[in-house]
Amino acid sequence: MSYQKCYLVLVKMIRYTKEQREFLIANNYMKSAKDLAMMFNKRFDTNITETNIKNFRGNNHLNSGLTGRFKKGHVPTNKGKKWDDYMSKESQEIAKRTTFKKSHIPHNHKPIGYERINVDGYIEIKVKEPNVFKLKHRLVYEEKKGTIPENCNVVFADGNKNNLDPDNLILVTKSEMSVMNRKGLFKQDKDLTKTGHLIAKVIDKQNKLKRG
Repeated sequence: MSYQKCYLVLVKMIRYTKEQREFLIANNYMKSAKDLAMMFNKRFDTNITETNIKNFRGNNHLNSGLTGRFKKGHVPTNKGKKWDDYMSKESQEIAKRTTFKKSHIPHNHKPIGYERINVDGYIEIKVKEPNVFKLKHRLVYEEKKGTIPENCNVVFADGNKNNLDPDNLILVTKSEMSVMNRKGLFKQDKDLTKTGHLIAKVIDKQNKLKRG
């Protein structure tokens, strides 16, 4: 008796806005799925994949015009041509609205100083363009207590990642943090955690002395 295995594939459905749909349609021609996905992610600050682009093309009966890999010396069909030669008036209007222009600022642009919560629950703050974020508690520590050495982390004494009071921020070496994790010395009470850190310092120093 033979058996057939059935596999269930779950595909994440994406709800595109009108502007996003117009962007994909206007920039579809002669773009690989990978390139179009990169353009789309840069334009809308998203994270869609090549597969998402292929699904969109299939669902909307779009043809990129690409038949495979470009051969060496390949010349794009629209090279040296004006939009009128290969695009409808409607597509041109869409392209004008969605194509990046010099000094263009995306609608979802965030200014320097903008704050967000990352996937680990830490507050991040934008410090530089285009999208450079740093952990806010580290910036607070450096502003109040000085530079953070390369082998150190800044931890919250009371375990609250939103408590940015400088007195709640402790500088812990990576080896000390390892000891605190093993010994269960991180507490939700600020003073207990600080005491645990002192204990970890002693244990860590003893370990280093034993290793010579």
